[in-house]
Amino acid sequence: MRAGLIGAGMVAGTYAAAIGNSRTVDLAGVAARTDESVRHFVEKHAELGVRPMTAQDIAADPGIDFAILVTPPNARAEIVAVLAKAGKPILMEKPVERTLEAATALVDLCEAKGVPLGIVLQHRARPVVADLRRVLPDLGALRMVECNVPWWRGQAYYDEPGRGTYARDGGGVMISQAIHTMDLMLSLTGPVAEVSAMSATTGFHAMEAEDFLCAGLRFTSGAVGQLFATTASYPGRGETITLHCANGSAHLEAGELHLSWQDGRSEVLGAAATSGAGADPMAFTSDWHQSVIEDFADAVATGRPPLVPGRAALEVHRLIDALERSAKAGQTVTVDPPRT
Repeated sequence: MRAGLIGAGMVAGTYAAAIGNSRTVDLAGVAARTDESVRHFVEKHAELGVRPMTAQDIAADPGIDFAILVTPPNARAEIVAVLAKAGKPILMEKPVERTLEAATALVDLCEAKGVPLGIVLQHRARPVVADLRRVLPDLGALRMVECNVPWWRGQAYYDEPGRGTYARDGGGVMISQAIHTMDLMLSLTGPVAEVSAMSATTGFHAMEAEDFLCAGLRFTSGAVGQLFATTASYPGRGETITLHCANGSAHLEAGELHLSWQDGRSEVLGAAATSGAGADPMAFTSDWHQSVIEDFADAVATGRPPLVPGRAALEVHRLIDALERSAKAGQTVTVDPPRT
């Protein structure tokens, strides 16, 4: 399968590494907002033999099987419209868009055109997550959830124009960083029914949106939980999800899974891994991206849904929307149900 990359910013290097290590996907071309960005990417990744293109070129090229879209969220809608009109499958960097309404519109557009849309929420591709999914039935009924994202970003990170703003990114720590962990949590727990949240911008950062959030969660299953997310926790620690169930607890920390059974047994599965929790946001393996890209290529080839279809990714957008509304109102709010 051959892919075209649209966007040559900071995360594009991770995609280049992932495709460079893949035996099933090649990178045919790259497009970006400026010719300089394209030229820099082509030179830096000369071993891939990538040629400069435009988004329109990628959409129209029958030799390109799908597009990978990694632009900032505010640059998505027009490009998605071009790709969807051409019937080109799209694998897109999170988030889907800046708001729940805009994200839903993009998903609706792709579905109306019959265009496969996958979202890169690569934490679902961690090998140890498959281990956790296998033991979930044995853990029994979910009773309580702890979800923590104690990350750090220095002020230089937010000094880039538009970063941490609603106009470009759609918000702060929730939609740009914690979205990965929240999406993984929801894929394990099922949906949240209502939230009670508080958000703030700490004195560590000069930015428009939030760099701190804490919230109480009530899941549709009846379980309760807490969510903590920040980019103001120096020097940054790995994110964790802990599921407390009737027969035992599962603690997921980066690449390791700790199982503590009520009968006294304990197990440790997986291996330690980094996920960009500290000052270097790119300090993580490209292996998970590679898995997502190869999964999407296979999904396009076989006609099955990808690992995270666009419609499934709206679940975490609904949660973020509710958290924002709750924090703004200072009261408990209901999470919008999926639209039928």
